[in-house]
Amino acid sequence: MQVYNVVRFKVKQGEEAAFLDAHRNGKAKWPGLAHGVIIKTGEQTFCLIGTWSSQEAMAAARPAMIKTLDSFRSVLEDQGNGRGVTDAVSGTVVLDL
Repeated sequence: MQVYNVVRFKVKQGEEAAFLDAHRNGKAKWPGLAHGVIIKTGEQTFCLIGTWSSQEAMAAARPAMIKTLDSFRSVLEDQGNGRGVTDAVSGTVVLDL
């Protein structure tokens, strides 16, 4: 069963290159990640979308994902409402279009 995670980020003004560089050259090659992309959703906003083989594979990769996040946390803005610097959701595919 395929699982996706989506993480929203708001990058501080002028820090887009640092944010993207933190994911390049295998820095975001987390164990169990089948495929990942980052899309730009606005002036300073991005979403990382990951595809995983299972919920367990994604959960097992969390320490590595947090380590990557810690490497660029300083370039992110707080998203407010208690979310911190990321807004993450995940789930299993229920309809494949």
